[in-house]
Amino acid sequence: MRGQAGVASGLASVAGLMFGLDIGVISGALGPVAREFHATRLVQEWIVAAMMVGAALGVPIAARLSFGWGRKHTLLIGAALFVAGSLFCAMAGSVGTLIAGRVTMGLAVGISTFTAPLYIAEIADPRHRGAMVAIYQLMITLGIMAAFVSNALFSYFDTWRWMLGIVAFPGIVFMIGVAFLPASPRWLMMRGKREAARRALQDLRGQGQSVARELREIDARLHVRTSGWALLRRDRNFRRSVALGVTLQLVQQFTGMNVVMYYAPRILGLAGFVDHGRLWGTVIVGAVNVAATFVAIGLVDRWGRRPLLVCGLVVMAIGMALLGISPSAEVRETTAQALAIGGMICFVSGFAFSAGPVTWVLCAEIQPLQGREFGVGCSTAANWVANMIVGVSFLSLMDRLGLSATFWLYAGLNALFVLLVALFVPETKGLTLERIERDLAAGVRLRDIGHAGPLSGGRT
Repeated sequence: MRGQAGVASGLASVAGLMFGLDIGVISGALGPVAREFHATRLVQEWIVAAMMVGAALGVPIAARLSFGWGRKHTLLIGAALFVAGSLFCAMAGSVGTLIAGRVTMGLAVGISTFTAPLYIAEIADPRHRGAMVAIYQLMITLGIMAAFVSNALFSYFDTWRWMLGIVAFPGIVFMIGVAFLPASPRWLMMRGKREAARRALQDLRGQGQSVARELREIDARLHVRTSGWALLRRDRNFRRSVALGVTLQLVQQFTGMNVVMYYAPRILGLAGFVDHGRLWGTVIVGAVNVAATFVAIGLVDRWGRRPLLVCGLVVMAIGMALLGISPSAEVRETTAQALAIGGMICFVSGFAFSAGPVTWVLCAEIQPLQGREFGVGCSTAANWVANMIVGVSFLSLMDRLGLSATFWLYAGLNALFVLLVALFVPETKGLTLERIERDLAAGVRLRDIGHAGPLSGGRT
């Protein structure tokens, strides 16, 4: 990677670390919180889901801020909210205060999950864009694992406040790092700052003709600035890209990944693990999550997006099936424990090299420049609404269907999603954002974008 693009992407990806910390930390803190505040199962579900409510609210805020103030300043606001929210949670004196703190952290996460992949996609060159956005997912997995390790260590002192409060420190580091990020050249062009965009591209790419060519391609897609709602109403092709982005995020969440992340200690406890063993079991799962993400970084720009998604969804379906078998009455306790750990490892590894990173890559790539904030905002908001549904429904589903049937339900959904990807998801590896946009505007079928002429096939 030439120029500063790799360093800038790495700094922006720390937003993913904060996201991962927020996902992972509640799994260990939920039990002690419930004991201290005598929280019912419903209240526990809403403590988990409060972050997703805030995140869903943070997405439209981020879309507005990132257009008017820029991607860099929006990331800075997200970091500040993350620090404030984590400290608010650590000092909570009641369930209501804790939920308010979780909503604040959710606002931060919603702002960051909208802005960071968008920013990374806009500063990356086409040959490395997939890997650079996948690094954002790697940071999420590192954050989850760090939170699991922290939870396990603090569990010996039964202090959930430190579990929640210590995550403020990465937020402070991120605030400092964001100050050194360059502005997005595409955002600068949208604001009419062509010379600043040229300088930013030179810093990111190095000197050469590619900078002038990239500026011309960006300029060609900026004839008339149109608001997202207006573009959605008048442009069928934009509606297709928005619908695809929303669908991809719904698929990512309804695989059941955050069931495993939010409730991992409880799942392991039901499989027979006790006390600190449950939390150290989640650390193993978190380590696998990190390791498998390196597979995505290495293969997303070589194999492509679609093959990774299909392979990962198959592996996830198998993992959920193993989890579905583990609570069976016919299975001995030691076998149940092996199936539970094996199923979680299988499922998490499949997610980490496929739906986790590839969804964010595709959602950042498929939206046209004029409606990118709106399109990415819709898909990210869909992610958090689905995330909230999953987080707030798992314990209730488990009560009504049983643990085994709940996991089999998610296994079936993962199998269904394989067909959905095969029918509708495009292969975008190696394509410029402008090429993807031209094919979309020409009415090329979604799955044929970048690999077919504008007159081939019908629209899908």
